[in-house]
Amino acid sequence: MPDPARFVTVDDYEALAREVLPPASSEFVAGGAGDERTLAWNRRAFDRWALRPRFLRGVAAADPSTELFGCPLALPVLIAPWAYQRTAHPDGELATARAAARAGTVFCASTTAEAILEDIAAASTSPKWWQLYVFADRGFTAEMLRRVSSAGYTAVVWTIDLTAYGLRHRETRIGYQPPISLTTEELAYDPSISWDDLAWIREQAPGLPVLLKGILTAEDAELAVGAGADGIVVSNHGGRQLDTSPASLDVLPEVIDTVGGHIPVLLDGGVRRGTDIVKALALGASAVMIGRPAAWGLAAGGEEGVVDVLRILREELENAMTLCGCPTVADITRGHVSPAPVG
Repeated sequence: MPDPARFVTVDDYEALAREVLPPASSEFVAGGAGDERTLAWNRRAFDRWALRPRFLRGVAAADPSTELFGCPLALPVLIAPWAYQRTAHPDGELATARAAARAGTVFCASTTAEAILEDIAAASTSPKWWQLYVFADRGFTAEMLRRVSSAGYTAVVWTIDLTAYGLRHRETRIGYQPPISLTTEELAYDPSISWDDLAWIREQAPGLPVLLKGILTAEDAELAVGAGADGIVVSNHGGRQLDTSPASLDVLPEVIDTVGGHIPVLLDGGVRRGTDIVKALALGASAVMIGRPAAWGLAAGGEEGVVDVLRILREELENAMTLCGCPTVADITRGHVSPAPVG
């Protein structure tokens, strides 16, 4: 088990992960696109909001459980898809899937783990989601989605923001090459994806809800609802695609206003604290996703490390909810946040 005295916040896991990861893997996990402004903005966006606690609410203990697409969750924190997890730990996605199950939440597996998708599905009995990249080889993509359905995944999360690979200067400087690329003939991602492809994806995975990950504008949120998306993940790919695109939290309110409660909206990007989770939920998110914190936990401690990262976030969330006077997730409202003082 991780040492509680050493791992007080999820940032404590980052320090150890940097020590144990090979330099290329460490830079892959840490880095963003361009000058990494969006990467930094994802964190700073949370500092622009202050919490507004309400007292004398009789909240002895907060319950952070919630539900998404009929699936009960012990906390509104899902593990976001991130690639090549076996470069962080030999057990890779299998360990992450088991950790998510132990914490009572959902693991969203990346398309980059396509070769072991059935093994991931069998790693635990808890629900799992599949993150989708559409390949130029549509036959391969269709067969992959058939396997996803057969393996028992309960949702498809279509990542729409990788029509070109972001200019990730850290990776360039160390000579990092992704195992799957847009620029090779074999298993290349399709750069010509469009709104019309949502219907095609549904045909390949009938009955599974399809969420669109990568929405950053009200305009695209409106198109997503009109196209029949079952959910939206507000995300800038962890700051790894288009540098100077906005922080996910900054655009969350306009997406929420546009969606109008018709479909769930999740937030991905920059979540490091329980207070961050409260702020995202107060601004309208149904749940958040974490990527780098899960990667740090996996690198530092395998399955146990990921479990502990989720424990830390849950305990921080419960504490923040209690101090805000919110007995349940449903009690967190827009009235619990206000713009933070400048300076």
